[in-house]
This record gives sequence, structure tokens and C-alpha cells, in this order.
Amino acid sequence: MRPLRSPLVIKILSSIFAGYSKLVFMTLRMTVEGQDKAEAVWAQGRTKGSGAILCFWHSRIPMSPLSWPQSPARQDMRALISLSNDGEFIARTVEKLGFPSIRGSSAKKSDLAKNKHGEQAFRDMVKWVKDGGGIAITPDGPRGPAEHMEKGTPSLARVTGAPVIFVGLAAKPCIRLGSWDRTLIPLPFAKAAMVWDGPTGAGRGDDPDTLAEDWADRLSAVTRRAEEIVGLED
Repeated sequence: MRPLRSPLVIKILSSIFAGYSKLVFMTLRMTVEGQDKAEAVWAQGRTKGSGAILCFWHSRIPMSPLSWPQSPARQDMRALISLSNDGEFIARTVEKLGFPSIRGSSAKKSDLAKNKHGEQAFRDMVKWVKDGGGIAITPDGPRGPAEHMEKGTPSLARVTGAPVIFVGLAAKPCIRLGSWDRTLIPLPFAKAAMVWDGPTGAGRGDDPDTLAEDWADRLSAVTRRAEEIVGLED
């Protein structure tokens, strides 16, 4: 996205999109399933001061702030967002919607500079979660393939011992971008759905690759359920 190479354009567009999102969120006709599962995690955070890991697919970032509104009953939430220009736009937008960011992402083995950023981001996330914060992760971002989870999320859960919850989000009518993940942007007064699963966790002896496959299936399942509720056909 060439326009997002300009810091000024990023600043302007992020403000516009954040404002649009706030207006749309106020008009959505929302159906929620399984929120008691999320509330159990929120209650644990409130009583024990423990952190949490929230997962949703990259295509649902525009709806994600709905899943964790700011409240004393919930852990303070931050989002893991890449250091790319697109990531800068997303970071500025979601920060205006209540999700400050931790910057970094996984990288190709050949790109050592970006790997260092990813390692630092992982350390930042571990500290944040162990201090009682929540971290929002798109396990298939920032490059895809869509709805494929690498072992980073289970590894974070293993190190921190934090509960992991999954949320599926959908809206109809919506705009689907021509991006690798077909990002979904809800339209005003759309029928919307939010479906929860979990909490789950990772033990020290668990295999991150096996967990990643299982968790990806669970996250896709709640996403398909949200789409079913609103009648969205992919």
C-alpha cells in the first residue's frame, strides 16, 4: 500500500479510520456467544492480577477492539503489531480505539534485523503478560498464510502460564479487501457476531507445533460460527 509509506498519510488515514470505526461500532447489531468464557479470564485477572492472551485472525483486526473494551474488570490490553508501514497504520488506528501496541513480528530466517525486533517484542510481551496485562495476537499475521498459526503463540503461553482465549468475529454487510487475508471491514448498522472459546493454556511439556495446529482449528471454528450467525459467505 504505497500511500502508507508517508508518515503524514498514515497519521491522517488512521484518524479517519478510527473515527469511522467508533461510529460503526455504535450501530452494530451484535450477537455474542460464549462470553462467560472470556469473563472467567477477566475475573481471574481482576482477583489474581494475572495476564491473558487473546487470539483472533488477522482479517478481523477492524472488529477486534469490540472484544476487549476498556474496563477496570479487564486486564489492560496491548496488541502485537508488525513494524511494517501497514503495521504502523494499524498500530496508530487501534491505539485510538484503546489498544496500545507492542511492535514486532516473526520474520524470515534470512532477515536477521527483523528477527531481532521479533525477539525483543517477545520479551516485551512476556514481561507485560507476567505483570498482569493482556496481549492481543493475530497468529497468522502479518504475512499469512491466512488462518495458519505458527508456534509463537503457544510458546508465549508456555513461558507466561497465561490463559489463552479465542474470539471469532464477523459482520454483514461488510467490505472485504483484496489483501492476502481478505480483511473484513463492517458497514454501519451491520449484523455482527462475537463468539468465544477457551480458556486454554500450554504446559511446559506441551509441543508448540501440536498446540498451534489445535488452536488454529479452534480459532477458525469460532470464526466460522460468527460468520454463520450473520449469514456471511466467504
